[in-house]
Amino acid sequence: FSSMEDLLRTHHSSVAAVIIEPVVQGAGGMRIYHPEYLRKLRRLCDELDVLLIFDEIATGFGRTGKLFAAEWAQIVPDIMCIGKALTGGYCTLGATLATQKVGHGVSGDGTQPLMHGPTFMGNPLACSIAAASIQLLLSSPWESRVKKIEEQLRRELSPLVAYPEVKDVRALGAIGVVELHAPPKEPQKLQAAFVEQGVWLRPFGQTIYTMPPFVISEDELGEICGAIRKVLDSGIQ
Repeated sequence: FSSMEDLLRTHHSSVAAVIIEPVVQGAGGMRIYHPEYLRKLRRLCDELDVLLIFDEIATGFGRTGKLFAAEWAQIVPDIMCIGKALTGGYCTLGATLATQKVGHGVSGDGTQPLMHGPTFMGNPLACSIAAASIQLLLSSPWESRVKKIEEQLRRELSPLVAYPEVKDVRALGAIGVVELHAPPKEPQKLQAAFVEQGVWLRPFGQTIYTMPPFVISEDELGEICGAIRKVLDSGIQ
């Protein structure tokens, strides 16, 4: 955290906000980090009057085991970006949530709507789908389902850390990651090998990861984990 603190203390007068993916970095390498980092960052941003923005597009709606990853740190960001699971994948929709202070800062005293957005902002069909998706999620036993998925991911993927080409194995909620020591030389062949095993996985850099749906069965998740093991057994170039 010291590098972030040094950076902010040096440049806070010219920094509008810090934006971060809470607890799990997605495109940054599927890294999982301790919530204490976020608590320290919240305190520092408050001290220096810098906005804190959480990108919960990948982590939101139960993916990490909490409804939102911010809950792991028990803090509230000034702005939160959500999407993806917002509609369950049926329709494109993103949303930006903000504290009352930030909202009033953008739209005045709060009596006027937030007049800032794209042409198709508030699309009725997309919003209807989102409302139905959220209701379906919250009325389901999603917490116990995600917990079981995490337990199975840990149980079936953890032994892979013994493979010479594997650097690390980690899981949180419905996220399972196998990190290699180096990116495969021919990633398209690696992906094709998974297809041959009957599963669709998209290796990213030096990571092989899965973010299965919460309704996946134990057998189906076992197929995914087994495919990763079999591909590793066949050798990665």
